Amino acid sequence: MGGNIVSVLKIDYVEFETGKLSRSRKFFSEAFGWAYTEYGPDYLAIDNAGLDGGMGSTAEKIAPPLVVLKAEDLEGAQKAVEAAGGVIVREIFSFPGGRRFHFSEPGGNELAVWSEI
Repeated sequence: MGGNIVSVLKIDYVEFETGKLSRSRKFFSEAFGWAYTEYGPDYLAIDNAGLDGGMGSTAEKIAPPLVVLKAEDLEGAQKAVEAAGGVIVREIFSFPGGRRFHFSEPGGNELAVWSEI
């Protein structure tokens, strides 16, 4: 392992965007038995899907699902990402439940890292 690793980060959450939240909700519920916790009119946490996740409404072009890693030290994780060649595409921001940042790895995939504090 490289010298910049703060700790091993594991996949913690997968986030989907949808242009039709109610239709996507119904589809995944009927097809896979997923349940939801509502966080306002534009965001659902996905329950009982095997991995925590969420689904947000957007009027923009739909982005691929976002894989979210969890870190105890968010700033340290950001430094490790940058030192390894990642590019920060969204600086650290707060949201209900914690803070996170988004980055692009050298192959072009966008991921996020979050922490509770």
